[in-house]
Amino acid sequence: MSLPFSITAEAGLESVVEAFKANFEDGGELGASVCAMLDGEVILELKGGWADKDATIPIGDDHLFSVFSTGKAAAALVIAHLADQDRLGYDQLISTFWPEFAAEGKGKLTVGQVMSHQHGLSGITDPNWTPDDWYEWDKTVSALAAQKPVFEPGTASGYSPITYGFLAGEIARLNDKYGRSIGEILRQDICEPHGLDVWLGLPETEHHRSVYMQKPKRPAKFGEITPATRAAFLEKWSATNGTDLTRWRKAQLAGSNCQATAKGMAGLMQAFVDGTINGAVFLAEDMQEKVRQTRITGLDQVLPFELNIAAGVMVNYPNFYYGPNPVTVGHSGWGGSCAFADPDMGLSFCYAMSRQDNLLMGDPRSLRIIEALYQAL
Repeated sequence: MSLPFSITAEAGLESVVEAFKANFEDGGELGASVCAMLDGEVILELKGGWADKDATIPIGDDHLFSVFSTGKAAAALVIAHLADQDRLGYDQLISTFWPEFAAEGKGKLTVGQVMSHQHGLSGITDPNWTPDDWYEWDKTVSALAAQKPVFEPGTASGYSPITYGFLAGEIARLNDKYGRSIGEILRQDICEPHGLDVWLGLPETEHHRSVYMQKPKRPAKFGEITPATRAAFLEKWSATNGTDLTRWRKAQLAGSNCQATAKGMAGLMQAFVDGTINGAVFLAEDMQEKVRQTRITGLDQVLPFELNIAAGVMVNYPNFYYGPNPVTVGHSGWGGSCAFADPDMGLSFCYAMSRQDNLLMGDPRSLRIIEALYQAL
């Protein structure tokens, strides 16, 4: 049976299409989608392979991929949106609106520091925590507020795969004038008005659109194991209980279970390029600069990488996983997905796939496509 492909590409981008197809030919893909926008206009939209385990349903326009931590960029945009409305500030102390968070030496942490993983709360350290506890929002944010950081806050970054979503979500809820959840703000203020198919907390009525995700066969390589790494990934309770997919997709985990189309994520990333979404102004110029601004640099305490982290997104330098321009910002997700915004080129991009690999960042499938795209442009 031949692989199904749906190809939309402007003239001159044929090499990008070939790179996309080569990932399938090499056996690296089950189903995948790519979208690239230049100055807010779609120049490339690629879909290939299958949405189901049995390879009977071709990937279509409506299919949603679990892009995992790539969705941290969506959460970052919600915080930028609230800051743009003067509901909060990146230099504002968390304790001014969440007094309980000041416990255990966290009282001087700012919104910008928490959004750039400087809080020392890479995971839950309570040995009585369970994978099911992540589904209780109030319990989780209360535990994080009370918890002692695993390293001194503000001295380094310690990537937080799951706790990021609760921290960003509680910051959003406490500062939103209606007290909405982060998924509700994303849906009502950003995605519905601008036609973006991106979800933090997927309603059960939409679950039929989710593609089958094939888990990686090998564990990730974390390098030197620090206390922050152990808390983030290696305790028996570090991950949510994902056996009930319905419950997992519905949960507003914000940093770890985003459901999206590649086109939806590329459209969302345009806000990080020039402040617009689908041609409408969304973020003021000064806010674009603030959300892209590097806030911590150095060897991360959790991931085995030197990182430059902005307010919820990664700055491209020094790893260059998102093309050749150092000021590009983006985020990668467990298994291989990624999305980025290049303000120098006016380019936004997303790669989403259903066959997950074990690399934490810089999946060769996306790198191949991104390299071909920049060469073509």
